[in-house]
Amino acid sequence: MFARLLNETGVQGMDRGLSVADAFDEVFSFLRAVGNRDEYIYKSALTSKILLGRHSLNTASMLTEFRVGLSRADLIILNGTATVYEIKSERDSLKRLESQLDAYRKVFAQVCVIASEEFIDRTLQLAPTDVGVLALCGRHRITTVRKPQNAPGRVSPVALFESIRISEAKQILSNLGVEIPSVPNTQLHSALRAQFECLDPTAAHEQMVKVLKSSRSLIPLGYLVEKLPRSLHAAALTLNLPRKLHDNLIRAVNTPLERALRWL
Repeated sequence: MFARLLNETGVQGMDRGLSVADAFDEVFSFLRAVGNRDEYIYKSALTSKILLGRHSLNTASMLTEFRVGLSRADLIILNGTATVYEIKSERDSLKRLESQLDAYRKVFAQVCVIASEEFIDRTLQLAPTDVGVLALCGRHRITTVRKPQNAPGRVSPVALFESIRISEAKQILSNLGVEIPSVPNTQLHSALRAQFECLDPTAAHEQMVKVLKSSRSLIPLGYLVEKLPRSLHAAALTLNLPRKLHDNLIRAVNTPLERALRWL
């Protein structure tokens, strides 16, 4: 598929001395130009500038396409708190932004919108004042237009519960010293939900961060990320690739382009 796509995109004239990794980087440099950027480019900027730039895989974790109510959060970074980033690229609209932010503010202490510069003014109008607004500028730079407020007290423990796994909900209750309901599986969801209704929002959020950082840790992907080109870091951290295939992927991206084009 890689060889076919490389030919179809008309970049088969690349220097055959390059590797597959070089080809990805070269195409990525084209896609990140203003006007060409899609959601992946924004995720890549957040991955490199915030997750791997300010933090590390040892101290922070990242989730993508995380279900929150009727929405799916584009990207969440868990460090000392939980920060959700809603992406509005040049290819998006702001039609659903208000309902998305309303859902996210019930689950995450910090909420941010990262948008194309053309959307910034309108985003500032639509987003509540506690929501941060970031702009993805030229040269892949992230500029803070308005800082997010860290407000775990506004979180709804029930909305939080509905967004996580049952095993994670049990661990949160256990960490808070709350007894796990002993009921049949058919009644477990309702029983756990009732327990979460009684939780302090700040305490529930704090434990959610702690539990998700452990249950969805990215530490095992550290070696893979280190061996892949920067253009593929965001993909590597969201790709559910079995550990036994990591070395295969590393070998593939190091393949000379001349040989890779014969994969057809």
